[in-house]
Amino acid sequence: MTMVDDAVLEAIKMHALLNAVKHGGKAEVGAVVSKVLGAHPELKAEAKLVVEAVKDVVQKVNSLSREAQLAELEKYSYQTVETKPEAKRLPPLTNAVKGSVVVRLPPEPSGFMHIGHAMAGLINAEYAKIYDGKIWLRFEDTNPRKVRLEYYDSFRDGYSWLGIKWDYEKNVSDDLDILYHFGKMMIEKGLAYACVCKESSIKSARFEGRSCACREKNVEANLESWDRILTGAYKEGEIVIRYKGDLSSQDYSLRDPTLFRIVDYPHPLKGTRYRLWPVYDFAVVVEDYLCKVTHILRSLEFHVALQDRLREDLGFPKIHVTQFSRFRFKGTPVSKRMLRPLLEQRLVSGWDDPRMPTIMGLRRRGIDPMAIRNFTLDVGYTLAEHEFEWTLLYAANRKVLDPKVRRYMFVPDPVLLKVKDAPEKQVKLRFHPDKDLGYRTINTKGIFHIPKSDASTLQKNKEFRLLELYNVSVEEISEEQITARYTGQELKEGIPKFQWVTEDNLEFKVLIPDVLFKDGEFNQESLKEIKGLAEAEAANLKVGDIVQFVRFGFCRIDGEGVAIFAHK
Repeated sequence: MTMVDDAVLEAIKMHALLNAVKHGGKAEVGAVVSKVLGAHPELKAEAKLVVEAVKDVVQKVNSLSREAQLAELEKYSYQTVETKPEAKRLPPLTNAVKGSVVVRLPPEPSGFMHIGHAMAGLINAEYAKIYDGKIWLRFEDTNPRKVRLEYYDSFRDGYSWLGIKWDYEKNVSDDLDILYHFGKMMIEKGLAYACVCKESSIKSARFEGRSCACREKNVEANLESWDRILTGAYKEGEIVIRYKGDLSSQDYSLRDPTLFRIVDYPHPLKGTRYRLWPVYDFAVVVEDYLCKVTHILRSLEFHVALQDRLREDLGFPKIHVTQFSRFRFKGTPVSKRMLRPLLEQRLVSGWDDPRMPTIMGLRRRGIDPMAIRNFTLDVGYTLAEHEFEWTLLYAANRKVLDPKVRRYMFVPDPVLLKVKDAPEKQVKLRFHPDKDLGYRTINTKGIFHIPKSDASTLQKNKEFRLLELYNVSVEEISEEQITARYTGQELKEGIPKFQWVTEDNLEFKVLIPDVLFKDGEFNQESLKEIKGLAEAEAANLKVGDIVQFVRFGFCRIDGEGVAIFAHK
C-alpha cells in the first residue's frame, strides 16, 4: 500500500466512488487523479504516490456492486451528481410587477427575535429579491409596556446576520401624530366612537353581540371626547376609541374592537410625550398605506377581515395578503408565555441559552444563517399547521458547515491507551479531508487516550486503527488502561477507527442541548454535559469558532475549554 495519509485516501475513495457511479460502476484512474490533485494542489509534488494510491482504491471500488458503491458514497457529504441542485422557488406572488413590489418586516420589539421571525423575514426578503422589490423594516412599537430598546437591536442584528438588507427603516411610534389624524377621521366619518364602559362590560357585550349606549353618541360628542383624551382629561382604563363594526358578525374581530387606548407608561423612545396609543390592527393598516406596501406575507394569527375593512373605510388601496401557518419546531415553543417562566425558574441560563429558539440561542449553538435560509426556502410555506423536526434544520446546517469547518480530535470520557513498539512519529494531520484548510503537526510516543465508548468494544487480540496514524492490536485490558501493540501503518479494510489524543491535550467540556419540552412538560434532560480531552491545537480556538470534532459532531466554541454541541 502506498504511504499517503488517511485523509488523502478518504478523498481518493470519495472521488473514485463518484466517478464510478457516474460511469456505470467503473471509475477511471486518470479522472480520479485529476479530481484529487485539483482539490489538493499541494499533493502535486507527490503525484507518483497519489497515482499509485488511486490505482489501489479504484481497483477496490470497481469490484463493488453499484448498490455497495452508492451505500459507501452516502457516507460522504457530497452530491452524487456533480451539478448544482435546482434552486428552490417560492410560488409567484399575485399581481406582482417586477420593480414595483414592496414588502415589510414588521417585528413588535416586545421580545427577542426567534426562528419564526427569521423564517418569515427570509420569505419576504426572497420575494423582494425575486421581483427587484423594496423592503421596509418597521418596528410595531405601539405598546409601551412591552417595548424594550434591546429588542429593537435584536431584530436589527438578527436580520443582518441572516443576510437580509432592508431599504427603509422606521418606528410606528414616530408616526403617532399621523395615526391621530386618521383616528380622528374615523370618528368624523361616524366609523369610530369613544366608549367609557368598563373593560369587562365591553368584553361580555362583544361576546354576546350587544351594543352599548356609547355607540349611539353623535360625532360631535365623540370628537369632544377625543380632544379631552389628548388633553389628559381621562386616566388609563377610563375610555377607549372603538371601531363601529358589525356586532352580529361571526368574525369576533369585527365586533367593535378597540382602535385606541390610553397607556400611562413611558415609551423607551418617546418617553411620556404620548398617552394615547393605537392598537396593532389600526396602526398596521395606516403604516402599510404610508409605506406603500404592495404585498403582505405573514402568519395566520392576524385579523385579515378587520384590516381589509379598515383599509376600505379609510379609502386606502387593497393589498395582496398571503398567509401561512406559523413556523414551529417540535419541543421548542417560541411564545414568551412558555419561555419566560423557564428564565424565572432558572431552568435556562438566558434568552441566548443554546436550547432557546431565539436567534441568539441558535447562533450560540452553531447554526449558520445560510442553513436557516436554505431550510426556509426548501420547506416554503403552507396554511397547514405543522411542527418541523430540528433534524431537518441540522441537515441543512451540516451541508453548509461541512465544506468549511476545521476538524479536531476530541475524546469524550477518555481511556488511557499504551502502545508497545510504537514508533515515535511526527504526524501532519489535515484540518479538512477535502479542502485546503491547512494542517497541524502532532508528536506521538505511544501513549494515547481513546473514547470510553470505543474502548468498551475491545477485546484481546482485536485490531483497530488510530485515525490517520497506525494500527494496533489489543494485548491487555484493565480498569486503568488498555495495552496494545503496534501492528503497522497499512490501511486495512474492516477494522474500526478511533479518534485519539496524546499526552499533550486539553481538558474540554461539551454541552449537549436537547428540546426544551417533551409531552408538554419541561425536559429535565434538555442540557447534558460531556467531559473529555481535546488535542493541544484546540487551545488556539476562539469563542465563536465552529469546528467538527472527529466522530463526535459539529460544535461551537463557547469559552475556554467549553464547546456547545450543534449536531452530528
